[in-house]
Amino acid sequence: MADIIQLLPDHVANQIAAGEVVQRPASVVKELLENAIDAKAETIKLLVKDAGKTLVQVIDDGVGMSVTDARLSFERHATSKIRSAEDLFQLNTKGFRGEALASIAAIAHVELKTKQAQEEVGTAITIEGSEIVNQDVVVTPTGTSIAVKHLFFNIPARRNFLKSNTVETRHIIDEFQRVALAHPSISFVMYHNGSEVFNLPQSNYRQRIVNIFGTKTNEKLVPVNEDTDVLKISGFVGKPEYAKKSRGEQFFFVNNRFIKSAYLNHAITAAFDGLIKDGTHASYFLNLEVNPQTIDINIHPTKTEIKFDDEHTLYAILRASVKHSLGQFNIAPVLDFDRDANLDTPYDYSNKSASTPTIEVDRTFNPFDTEPRVEPSRTTSSSSSSPSSFSGRKPASTSSWESLYVGMESKGTKSQNDFSEIQFESVESTASLFDDSQISSKQSSYQLQNKYVLSAIKSGMLVVDQNRAHQRILYEDFLRYITGKDTVSQQLLFPLQIQLSKQEHDIVLSLKSDLEYAGFVFQNFENQMVEIIGLPINVPESEVSIILEQLISDVEHEVPDANFSAADLLAKSLSKSLAIKSGQSLTQTEQDHLVNSLFACKDPNVSPKNKPTFITMTVDELDKKFM
Repeated sequence: MADIIQLLPDHVANQIAAGEVVQRPASVVKELLENAIDAKAETIKLLVKDAGKTLVQVIDDGVGMSVTDARLSFERHATSKIRSAEDLFQLNTKGFRGEALASIAAIAHVELKTKQAQEEVGTAITIEGSEIVNQDVVVTPTGTSIAVKHLFFNIPARRNFLKSNTVETRHIIDEFQRVALAHPSISFVMYHNGSEVFNLPQSNYRQRIVNIFGTKTNEKLVPVNEDTDVLKISGFVGKPEYAKKSRGEQFFFVNNRFIKSAYLNHAITAAFDGLIKDGTHASYFLNLEVNPQTIDINIHPTKTEIKFDDEHTLYAILRASVKHSLGQFNIAPVLDFDRDANLDTPYDYSNKSASTPTIEVDRTFNPFDTEPRVEPSRTTSSSSSSPSSFSGRKPASTSSWESLYVGMESKGTKSQNDFSEIQFESVESTASLFDDSQISSKQSSYQLQNKYVLSAIKSGMLVVDQNRAHQRILYEDFLRYITGKDTVSQQLLFPLQIQLSKQEHDIVLSLKSDLEYAGFVFQNFENQMVEIIGLPINVPESEVSIILEQLISDVEHEVPDANFSAADLLAKSLSKSLAIKSGQSLTQTEQDHLVNSLFACKDPNVSPKNKPTFITMTVDELDKKFM
């Protein structure tokens, strides 16, 4: 039998490796930024076109590469970070496997320009699909510039799996923020389609967070610092009142490398237990420093997951540190048995001297005296039998107790014992399970567990999910307003100002026209501030920030492909935010109106998320339950 096992060609092996390393344009951004950081760059520029599908270019002012290094950098498993297998457990750098550039070059057109400081000229290399097309000497600044063009040009099936430009841009911004947060001492600049998205100067960690997420973030941060033999923690957590429904602002960095860890995330959640509402998530930006020998960062191709030697200890230290910081800065309630707040001296009295109180005693007071006593006057002569006149509080009246009931006699000639008109308080009666007289004949629907609305139909019973049904009703209403452009707004007495981060501001700005058709009226859109002076009729003012937060989250993470319009997304997001929630009690009129409005919709069967809004149970199906 002929041999059937054979070695794969290098270009095929590179494409297989690219499937692990390069999942989307954001993966290229991550690898190139980390290489620039390892090159000791102080300024890094990222240029992106068409969400990275056309161009991803990273320019740095690092140490650069020699001619030989530039050529070797595109070979498989060529790296300057490790020399032996033991070095994998003592890593302090980013890229160490040596497959990133080789994998990228296998599925894209790559142009490299690099020069070292001591050299007069640099090297330019052009690669297309793992094949070196050109290598020349070129005049270029010190550092390295790598341009990745036409990603997945030779694998059209992989290119078809890419999402819309909005989604891919969101992933690129996420990767950029993670790298920029981990290295505040490096200046980062990002451009997308020629416009500047971020310009982050060298700063400290707090300033870097504020520069990325907006100036309002500064007042939300609570510092966390803990130094132990096992773990060193530094960074910030968000105040409980600023917890969000999305998980956008949650960052763990282990030795300046962004990681994802559900286990450590649970430690933060446990520290905030009882301080935030259910369904919301606290923000955190935490740097963890551990011994490199106690972690393994080679268990995942993207190196975003890390295996720890002793996770339980890290969990306990992290949870205790966060709780300590929340208590230290009076964010969480603290039990202190050594201090009484009632004894604190007010600021107005801090410099005043205490006055000595005067005590006056009525020496004529006799607790056994039943006769009414005359209060001695202030003008009594000195010959009075009392040693001293009493000028204190007037004693209570010793009138007879019958005076309390003067005027209580009933008017007219009725006797006090006439109870003919006495009315007793009504006691709420609970109807018997089989008492049909308690059931109103006019009631056409019933609410079950404040979640479902039950209604009788000819064939049996209708069960409506009140939340999904209301979402469908609102969705079609908003879609009709936005597309018809005939909505009515309610004007606010005072403008409503909402501070957003840079990317959140850009998202809302891109949806401005659709939001205006839905009923929002904007007055100002400058300096990452949104000023609203008008709202749709059925949108309460207190819900505006929640609605915008939900809308931004939907655009960032849940937006479908480009064949869906922004109006459709906006209608879905608004209906989800404003719909009746499960657990809300409805009156009989509201139940009937909900059912009638649902079946007046064009498509009452499903919610905007294509989930069923109601089910029916026929009499035959109910009969079978009792067989």
